Amino acid sequence: MDKRQKEILGRLAEKYKGSASALHYNNPFELLIAVILSAQCTDKRVNIITERIFPKCGTAKAMAKLSQEKLEELIHDCGLFHAKAKNILATCRILLEHHGGQVPGTLEELLELPGVGRKTANVVLSQGFGVPAMAVDTHVFRVSARLKLASGVDVVKTEQELMKLIPKKDWSEAHHWLIWHGRLVCKARKPLCRECIVADLCISADKTK
Repeated sequence: MDKRQKEILGRLAEKYKGSASALHYNNPFELLIAVILSAQCTDKRVNIITERIFPKCGTAKAMAKLSQEKLEELIHDCGLFHAKAKNILATCRILLEHHGGQVPGTLEELLELPGVGRKTANVVLSQGFGVPAMAVDTHVFRVSARLKLASGVDVVKTEQELMKLIPKKDWSEAHHWLIWHGRLVCKARKPLCRECIVADLCISADKTK
């Protein structure tokens, strides 16, 4: 980590200290379902949907009892609801058949679940099990590339580069620093460079307009 990168991470850590996920959940299963639903859907919308379904379907056993059609009806206001319903029900069956209805706590096992990629698996590990992990979503990918914390080649490469750059104990928190900076300031289409606390250190500042 060079001096510039260290200063950037230090400022982001101070600014977004104590930040957490915007998703609402009570346990690893609810977190897993919420993150699956969040693909191409806002966290605000996901929270509306999960508030509707978790009281009655907050376990793999209860969720698996739903038909494809019923689950689609419950999550219809979320993007890609057909594929998500199919993956969620398949995931619930695997959890019941191979994991006693519980969400597994390893990356390898999580990646075997339908609809679960590296980002989703890492979010579940870090937020659901307290395991240090660097989840790279669109915000983390964009911000780390613009700030030259990572090369921006692809999400897997970015994950690996950030894990090398940032101390392991800070991985999960740094994930939130980058997410919230991306949501609030370093936005995809119109980044608010004049409001950015690291603009003087950012190679891309004002070049993204």
